[in-house]
Amino acid sequence: MVKIDPDRLIADLKWLRSFGATGPGVVRLSLSPVDLAAREWLAGRMNEAGLDARIDGVGTVFGRSRNSGPALVIGSHTDTQPTGGWLDGAMGVIYGLEIARALGENDATRHLAVDVASWIDEEGTFSGLLGSRSFVGEAVDATIRDATNRQGERLEDVLKAAGLADRPRARFEAGRQVAYLEPHIEQGGRLEALGKSIGVVTTIVGLRELKLRFTGQRNHAGTTPMAIRRDAGAALVAFIARMNDAFKALADADTVWTVGRIDLDPGAMSVVPGAADMYLQFRDANPVRLQAMEQALAGLVRDFNAQRTVGVELQSIDEPIEPVSMDATLAEHIARAAEAVAPGQWLHMPSGAAHDAQVIARCMPACMMFVPSIGGVSHDFIEDTAEAHIVLGCQVAATAAASMLLALAGR
Repeated sequence: MVKIDPDRLIADLKWLRSFGATGPGVVRLSLSPVDLAAREWLAGRMNEAGLDARIDGVGTVFGRSRNSGPALVIGSHTDTQPTGGWLDGAMGVIYGLEIARALGENDATRHLAVDVASWIDEEGTFSGLLGSRSFVGEAVDATIRDATNRQGERLEDVLKAAGLADRPRARFEAGRQVAYLEPHIEQGGRLEALGKSIGVVTTIVGLRELKLRFTGQRNHAGTTPMAIRRDAGAALVAFIARMNDAFKALADADTVWTVGRIDLDPGAMSVVPGAADMYLQFRDANPVRLQAMEQALAGLVRDFNAQRTVGVELQSIDEPIEPVSMDATLAEHIARAAEAVAPGQWLHMPSGAAHDAQVIARCMPACMMFVPSIGGVSHDFIEDTAEAHIVLGCQVAATAAASMLLALAGR
């Protein structure tokens, strides 16, 4: 069995954490100065490991094995949310680095090819999943021209200022790169609750993002009788209650929906809101259920408009994202590795979060594995995973990677 170096793994993770460290968490937004510094450091570590590494024309760090292939690509992302954790994405990238080193140090596996990627902007500072979308050949030039961050900085300008705009972009090498593995923290509490150490991902859920605008009439909060109010805020709250009931009737244990933002116009204590916006996201691994939830939502809007004095308009915020199944053969390699390294401590499970793997799956078989998140917390400074689980997960991933590559090489 290929053996990782736990001390080296943890040291690299902690060093990466130092770029943007904020209390127990990290602030390392895509293409910010601290993110660019982290990418330079990471490219250097990849080169030291014997990979040919560079930062490409969109900001992805890609370390290419000098072996001919077939190649397994291992990757995730090192950018964070505005209040990010130190392991979300970063762990999978450092796993890839450590696995490339561990395989290269073993006589039986040193001929195997592992490429390692830190995809740019998985978290969507400018445009979500940008690096993996570019890698699979999606036309991203218009996105680069048009995308801005919250500060209004244009992606095109930021890439030029960083000296990246004219660099070639990492692209999928058909015939050489034959499979993709993305290790990740769970970002939920299922593994911890069940006392398990490894999750073998079956499906990455699909999602819908929508905006509902409620239009009524602004009026004085003290002089307008309740009976004649056209209160857009109150209508929004009533709608959420009906929506929750409708979605619960359709949901299974893994279905989730979130009203992540509400804006009231004018948002003043003494004014009845004349308009209210609600931003809704829902996710599920079953495309039929997603469609049923869309239909239920549209039906509620029709009923609400027919019965109320406040109008409702439903708008899509972004293109629908469909569920993506992970490759069953690759998942079986992870399951066998988990059973060998941690007998009985693993399970099959879906991913409730979006990941670059769902994009990479367009061009080659892809798989994912999870390690537990303490308290099920992620996208927050207190996100953490026990060091023992980090090390165990990397050993499982390394064992699975060797198994995949030896099988792909015909051995």
